[in-house]
Amino acid sequence: MLDFMNAQWRTAEMMLDAQTVVGLRMLGMAGVRPTDPDENLRMVTEKQTAFTQSGIATLGAMLAGKTPIQTYDLALAPIGRTTRENSRRLVEAR
Repeated sequence: MLDFMNAQWRTAEMMLDAQTVVGLRMLGMAGVRPTDPDENLRMVTEKQTAFTQSGIATLGAMLAGKTPIQTYDLALAPIGRTTRENSRRLVEAR
């Protein structure tokens, strides 16, 4: 039960970070806040990398016989890491 609750918490953190990233990027696109000229390209390429890493982790966990919650944790890790890093980077960039 605790594993499930921890997974829910990590999912909520990732979703909050993702909303922060979306909001800050939209402000940058609108010209309200300064932004790196490569931010739009980064926005696309980082997703490809994170989701590829997530898929590989998922497949590896399933083939290793991990439980569903362990598999979910491994799948969420690269996506959560990417959103967390982006959120911190964009918040600090002023």
